[in-house]
Amino acid sequence: MGFFDFMTKEIAIDLGTANTLIIYNDKIVVDSPSIVARDLKTGKVIAVGKEAALMQGKTHEGIQTIRPLKDGVIADFEAAELMIQEFIRKIPPFKKSFFSPKLKMVICIPSGITEVEKRAVRDSAEKVNASEVYLIHEPVAAAIGMGIDIQKPQGNMVIDIGGGTTEIAVIALNGIAVKKSVKIAGDVFNSDIISYMRNKHNLLIGERMAESIKIETGAATDELPNPPEPFNVQGRDLITGKPKQVTITFNEVAKALDKSLTRITDAIIETLSVTPPELSADIYKSGLYLAGGGSLLRGLDKRISDATELPVHIAEDPLRAVIRGTGLVSKDFNKYKSVLLR
Repeated sequence: MGFFDFMTKEIAIDLGTANTLIIYNDKIVVDSPSIVARDLKTGKVIAVGKEAALMQGKTHEGIQTIRPLKDGVIADFEAAELMIQEFIRKIPPFKKSFFSPKLKMVICIPSGITEVEKRAVRDSAEKVNASEVYLIHEPVAAAIGMGIDIQKPQGNMVIDIGGGTTEIAVIALNGIAVKKSVKIAGDVFNSDIISYMRNKHNLLIGERMAESIKIETGAATDELPNPPEPFNVQGRDLITGKPKQVTITFNEVAKALDKSLTRITDAIIETLSVTPPELSADIYKSGLYLAGGGSLLRGLDKRISDATELPVHIAEDPLRAVIRGTGLVSKDFNKYKSVLLR
């Protein structure tokens, strides 16, 4: 042990397209939207996370809101570095610290990420005082976070529907046997809703309103035992140019999302079709496991179950399954070292 090892702090990061979560000392200390607001004249960051999200779609020409991640990977290197830096500064114990601690980080990444994209994540972490950086695939972290014993010689299929990507993986013996990553997830759902409102109701809405529609009255199927109430949507009338409000139902949202959801179910079936038979037998017994914010879409579990003819289980806390798993890994490196990418 080195003399300064006591200054090294371990943190786990779920660097998501939509939200970033950080665990320190077994607690989620950061849970904020992955967005940065920057002053274009000075180049300085004026808001990060929730504060920046409130500015989205409402800025003037002197301020720009940036989402540093796209499709689960870093699209804007500088903005990502600044965002991570600000989030780490928000960790309560670090605010009081006189010295900036050295950081030992475990960061989850999509399973379909390239070597160049991995390097971008590592470089961003190293720029914010990380002395050691470990990467873990999102579906593996989700499985650990859901309490699945990934060390057993037993196959489990995990589907993590995030903001930028849907990660599908069959996991056994501390590794991914079969995987598929598709760039259809929460952001695409929002785009589908925006397109539907424009084409069907001649109403122009922004991303924040689309997100609200998805959460408040979103559905994956027309048949729901407890359907949500109709939702009032405000935007700009494309014909008159005036502000306008229309009311939509969950059936309309299900129709808007139908093509994207079909592509996700097709990807799941395709992954099942190339899974080794012994692992398929395990999955037949255990069913499929859903995690990520997209799994909260009403009726999605039933839609996937009907398509695959398998039982579908949703994580107890799907939004935090990945970060919980990443946090458990950061606590026990020896147990999980074989699933970590250095």
